[in-house]
Amino acid sequence: MWIISLKRNNRYCITGGIGSGKSYVCRLFRERGIEVFDCDASAKRCVLKPAVRDRLVRLIGPDAYVDGRYNKTEVAKFLLASEANKLALNAIIHPAVIEDFMSSGLQWMECAILYEANLQDYVDGVVAVAAPEEVRIRRIMQRDGITEQKAREWLAAQMPQQEVLRRADYSICNDGVQPLEPQIEEILRSIQLQIS
Repeated sequence: MWIISLKRNNRYCITGGIGSGKSYVCRLFRERGIEVFDCDASAKRCVLKPAVRDRLVRLIGPDAYVDGRYNKTEVAKFLLASEANKLALNAIIHPAVIEDFMSSGLQWMECAILYEANLQDYVDGVVAVAAPEEVRIRRIMQRDGITEQKAREWLAAQMPQQEVLRRADYSICNDGVQPLEPQIEEILRSIQLQIS
């Protein structure tokens, strides 16, 4: 059991691009008793907080919410209109998610856009989940029912996997061939040694 290592203040992030299988890896961590904070779920909660809602309405306009519900279509339209819009939106959402994480009491988080959101300074170590491009494309197509071309566009819109791996402290190869359990155990052992 790895609970001992989690009693320290060290914080870690599991990241990886679309189709890498990071959510599945997070599930394996949870099976070991390690609770992992989900940044995507947090963002969905945060946009419903009054302070965040007020800022988004000021930024986007009253259509950001319909009948009190977050209007994903309108927000996505705003987001995709320009890089400046994207940065302005992220400047509201990302700090709210980090505040949520820091107050959660958890030490592990799952965040697909760790580096793009400049959240790496809030963690002491990063685990990157990676898979070959063709495997990722196949997973995305099966999961979301989209074409290969669309899947490739989604991959191209993200930070290149090699760059994520270069910046990370640890990596997990989730190619469907190499077993995940030994890789996870090795990372947890290494972290245990570093903080003991």
